[in-house]
Amino acid sequence: MNYQVSKNDMVTKKLFAITGSAMLTLFCFTTQAQDDDLLALLGEDSTVDYVTAGFKTTRVINLQSFENNAAGVLDFKISHRFNYLNGGAYEFFGLDGATLRLGLEYGITKRLMVGVGRSTVNKTYDSFFKYKILRQSKGAKKMPVSMSWFSSIACNTLKWTDTTRTNYFSSRLHYVHQLIIGRKFSEGFSAQLSPTVVHRNLVKTEAEPNDVFALGIGTRQKITRRTSINLEYIYVLPDQLDAIYNNSLSVGFDIETGGHVFQLHFTNSRAMTESYFITETDGEWSAGDISFGFNISRVFTLKKNSAG
Repeated sequence: MNYQVSKNDMVTKKLFAITGSAMLTLFCFTTQAQDDDLLALLGEDSTVDYVTAGFKTTRVINLQSFENNAAGVLDFKISHRFNYLNGGAYEFFGLDGATLRLGLEYGITKRLMVGVGRSTVNKTYDSFFKYKILRQSKGAKKMPVSMSWFSSIACNTLKWTDTTRTNYFSSRLHYVHQLIIGRKFSEGFSAQLSPTVVHRNLVKTEAEPNDVFALGIGTRQKITRRTSINLEYIYVLPDQLDAIYNNSLSVGFDIETGGHVFQLHFTNSRAMTESYFITETDGEWSAGDISFGFNISRVFTLKKNSAG
């Protein structure tokens, strides 16, 4: 198979520099002003009534939600996707095989969260940060939406299939940058949009671009105090991916039980790392390529923090 490396390897260095600079800038900013909202930075009173629980966890299903862990809270996530249901009874309708991701996410401040994970898909390690730029609020000081910035870097650690050529470590890396804009419209309904760019240092053919642009859409409809239905769709702009790949579509059911959140869902994406479920979803709903899966979120309060 003919693989195409990013035309200018300086892109990798630039992306490292941009991501590192952004993380350092955000960390310095939040240590100075983590308790301030946008209005406070403009010199107004920072006492506002923030809207909470737009989503019950930091994920809609696969996509990042506009929610963060509270400062001092560690979230251990177990994510599982079984094989497709159309495998039939012989494959026990997909339950004979599965992909897995284990992740840890930690709230450094009320606005800044970081995370790491390891997935069985391409033996991928990933890390990320998510910073809440705006927090939806009501009352005298209104902010109509929440807005977050998400950046991640992931590394494919599969053994090289072609050892006769020069293989660069940078070719293993891919990056995702995402702006998440969302609103809790009522006590029961929340929605968000996620404009996204994925950069892959190594692609399979010259016809494929290294940069892929997409738009994620996520919604949550509350059913009871502790349950909800979530819907998620990721639209990849045309003429960017091989014809074998499809847009990711997922529908899920969330259950909150104290310190746990169980997310049960059906999806055509078996990968759980952003660059893969956005750019390499090969399942097709109409063909029965539907995977049952779940996310289990267990939170631990490692450091008590003041409310707000």
